[in-house]
Amino acid sequence: MGAAAKLAFAVFLISCSSGAILGRSETQECIFYNANWERDKTNRTGVESCYGDKDKRRHCFATWKNISGSIEIVKQGCWLDDINCYDRTDCIEKKDSPEVYFCCCEGNMCNERFSYFPEMEVTQPTSNPVTPKPPYYNILLYSLVPLMLIAGIVICAFWVYRHHKMAYPPVLVPTQHAFHIMIEDPGPPPPSPLLGLKPLQLLEVKARGRFGCVWKAQLLNEYVAVKIFPIQDKQSWQNEYEVYSLPGMKHENILQFIGAEKRGTSVDVDLWLITAFHEKGSLSDFLKANVVSWNELCHIAETMARGLAYLHEDIPGLKDGHKPAISHR
Repeated sequence: MGAAAKLAFAVFLISCSSGAILGRSETQECIFYNANWERDKTNRTGVESCYGDKDKRRHCFATWKNISGSIEIVKQGCWLDDINCYDRTDCIEKKDSPEVYFCCCEGNMCNERFSYFPEMEVTQPTSNPVTPKPPYYNILLYSLVPLMLIAGIVICAFWVYRHHKMAYPPVLVPTQHAFHIMIEDPGPPPPSPLLGLKPLQLLEVKARGRFGCVWKAQLLNEYVAVKIFPIQDKQSWQNEYEVYSLPGMKHENILQFIGAEKRGTSVDVDLWLITAFHEKGSLSDFLKANVVSWNELCHIAETMARGLAYLHEDIPGLKDGHKPAISHR
């Protein structure tokens, strides 16, 4: 009885394994299609026989595109041993919106039909529902946030004011005595010490503004700029002269001052301010008439920053005296 039982059990195992093998879909032929058959030098359509190792499984596949609702097959044919294709009798793509659709299956000619059924993600409801906040929480929120914003704005404004006040001292107010006697004197004015023996010839008007006009002039063999103020604007002329006359005002990024004079008689008096001449004019006129490159923009910004920083700086101990901090507008 023992030997008979063992023999029956062995026959049962063999029959089960044979049944499993026979129950598996064997793939020997697949539908063949190649959209690029001319380039690949193959047939366009047909039936492809599948070959491979005996211990490897064989499948059929299909790839296609969906162009505006129109199905365009790319390739169909045999596909070798892929675990994703095991025991699939239908060719179905389940990925969500791929660029190129792909499916594989087992069984002769199973890729003749293919379809697309994306897997739907099931969202699990949250186990901890959000507890509603009490009504007084919203009242506090809408009351405190504006107050905090206002307080922050006030603090920032105070800090900016203090920082600006410490960085820039009060505006330098020019004195009234520098040229008071010379202007009120009806007699002919003495020439500037720098220009007394040098001929100055006005050539052409370069600009006109609120306080007068700017001339291009010739002083010996060089060109200079002459800013001419009418007598009613003597305060502006005097203020500019006094600022230029302060110690330490010679700097490569500050307009070079040459001299100041009063021209004319007591009836018709003009006040002159002579500086170095720049052929391209003021920065405002230059930017209005020209498009600057990146390098020119950086150079302009750098020289402006250097000049402004030097004007605002308080520098004691210079050879010609103490240079005060100068504020401007």
